[in-house]
Amino acid sequence: MKKSAYAKAGVDINLGNEVKETLPALLASTQRAEVLGKVGGFGGLFALNTRKFKQPVLVSSVDGVGTKLKVAFMMNRHDTIGQDLVNHCVNDIAVLGAEPLFFLDYLGTGVLKPSVFEDIVRGFAVGCRENGCSLIGGETAQMPGFYQKGEYDVSGTIVGVVDKPAMLDGKGICPGDQIIGIESNGLHTNGYSLARKVLLDTMGLTPRRKVKELGCSVGDEMLKVHRSYGPLVQKLLKRFNTKKRGIKGLAHITGGGFIDNIPRVLPSTCNAIIHLGSWEMQPVFELIQEYGKVETEEMYQVFNMSIGMTAIVDQAACKPILGAIKRGGHRAWVIGEIAKGKGNTVLKGS
Repeated sequence: MKKSAYAKAGVDINLGNEVKETLPALLASTQRAEVLGKVGGFGGLFALNTRKFKQPVLVSSVDGVGTKLKVAFMMNRHDTIGQDLVNHCVNDIAVLGAEPLFFLDYLGTGVLKPSVFEDIVRGFAVGCRENGCSLIGGETAQMPGFYQKGEYDVSGTIVGVVDKPAMLDGKGICPGDQIIGIESNGLHTNGYSLARKVLLDTMGLTPRRKVKELGCSVGDEMLKVHRSYGPLVQKLLKRFNTKKRGIKGLAHITGGGFIDNIPRVLPSTCNAIIHLGSWEMQPVFELIQEYGKVETEEMYQVFNMSIGMTAIVDQAACKPILGAIKRGGHRAWVIGEIAKGKGNTVLKGS
């Protein structure tokens, strides 16, 4: 077949259509009953079941995975990136109490490689399926000359729903409430510019170098999938927030760490007191701090420090909530409490 002028310029429409032929089966594995229409339309269709809610409020979020992509390029491993993105977005709306409904993705690249495309989209599908939301569409852009060879960028948009009376807004948070920290799965998707600088440049490690403290290679540690807390949060809210509000506020510990994220749910009259050393720190953070000579406060503003989500809970409900989290398969600790203040995170201890 004669090569088209567009293909000679670097954009192969036929190749794009061929690799997208695998999409219907992947997307079908994520479909909820509310999804309408077929794959490949100009827009995804979703019929919200409003009968389930008294006052349904749609909650949306958009994000990327940042320079974690650089590690995927170095390792030539692309099967985790899609899950990272879905889980990150799910967590961002879970803190409001929202159930994820559907997800849309964007993939931009210079030259479309079918195997890489399939790995990424398969990751999207796995993430959506595990979180109970539908992958209803997306966009794949071939832009030769815009990206470095072998590189790409991804972003995703999620839409969820929460009943307005059940929405978590942090307004009921008061002194005496306890802070539970739920364990992360490592770096998740934030702080990678600093992590790469320390681990790869300062320490001189290669992505495939195994490190005793990590128990795996540097690349495998950095590509651990960003953990989703969405299904756990939904179970906790159904159990502890139906009659009383046992869980008063949640914070997804992403970019901005403890310092910037917990205050997003605090009243202006309260501080979150975090007791350092009250949970088990993962070795990757200790290596970054030691070899990067990073101050403690900066570590807690850049990284999640082994805590992927915090829950501010009523003191009387703290023990049963902590127990439910652990029975749900997550490690968790009481890492602090709420005190009078000015809406800040305060680090205490060593």
